[in-house]
Amino acid sequence: MAKITLSTLRHSYYPNPKSDSEYALKEVDLDWTDGGAYALLGPSGCGKSTLLNIISGLLVPSEGKILFDGKDVTHLPPDQRNIAQVFQFPVIYDTMTVYDNLAFPLRNRGRDEDTVRERVMAIAEMLEVTDMLNTRAAGLSPDNKQKISMGRGLVREDVNVVMFDEPLTVIDPHLKWKLRSKLKELHQRVKATMIYVTHDQTEALTFADQVVVMQLGEVVQIGTPVELFERPAHTFVGHFIGSPGMNILPCTLQNSVAMFGDQPVALEGPIHGSANGTTEIGVRPEFVSLSTAGLPATVTKVSDVGRHIVVECNAQGTKINAVIEGTPPAKGDAVHLQFRQDQTRLYVDGWLATTAQEAAA
Repeated sequence: MAKITLSTLRHSYYPNPKSDSEYALKEVDLDWTDGGAYALLGPSGCGKSTLLNIISGLLVPSEGKILFDGKDVTHLPPDQRNIAQVFQFPVIYDTMTVYDNLAFPLRNRGRDEDTVRERVMAIAEMLEVTDMLNTRAAGLSPDNKQKISMGRGLVREDVNVVMFDEPLTVIDPHLKWKLRSKLKELHQRVKATMIYVTHDQTEALTFADQVVVMQLGEVVQIGTPVELFERPAHTFVGHFIGSPGMNILPCTLQNSVAMFGDQPVALEGPIHGSANGTTEIGVRPEFVSLSTAGLPATVTKVSDVGRHIVVECNAQGTKINAVIEGTPPAKGDAVHLQFRQDQTRLYVDGWLATTAQEAAA
């Protein structure tokens, strides 16, 4: 296990990049502590896999350094970085038994059979596959194959980091929650440094202690799942995390008052920094309520998603979602919307520009 430091990392697939647009990674500075559980989250093409391949040694970055416990490994090949990687598709040997698949990484490094058996049995027990140790891998279900692939990554005790590259993509949806829970349990038991790459917010938020959200080669926010949900640092984070995502309303400023059309909107606190640029109001649907007074709107859609109801409204040509409980209005009804003030924020050019009252006091 190791602390991983990414220092002023940039990467371009062009031989002589001339602008930021030609960089797949624009600049990344990160510290991941020893034994932590981390996720790289973002849409396809945002740079997640590029960053993972740089950490693993499959790519040498155009600029910057990768440090493991302070040691510069930027130019070391993968076999000298002491890492384990679990891929989107299970990497196992179908002709081998489950036992031999789990034992292979240890035998390949010359470990004695007593040690091999001890580690294989320990991992098999954690994965709940002890009863299939003598089964050939070819006969396993897809979720069990991925379990064995995970076990091959965890069986070694000397790895610096275990990296997961969208490992649940090919797993049936009804089995994903089982493997997500199992992976979280495994991290808590083995205490290895783990990095999980995914475009699925549910996977990232249920696995990781810290989530790195990426967009267009940039890190836009690093935080706990609660921090990302409750206080998005960028409108992209608010939109990408949550279902439905954060409402984004165009606004103007008049004497430091946010105006949505001709309606003033109370913000969480004072504006910090310069407000020159594109200004928007962000508020999550969970903090929008239907009321007898407030912002006039018309209901355009009502969706019952089981645990709550999502009411989609139109206000001055802008779509606003509200998450409510109880009896919903009907499509076409005129309603009024209230925003919870301490959860209503101003964003300038996409970035958070208000300070919470508690922090300002």
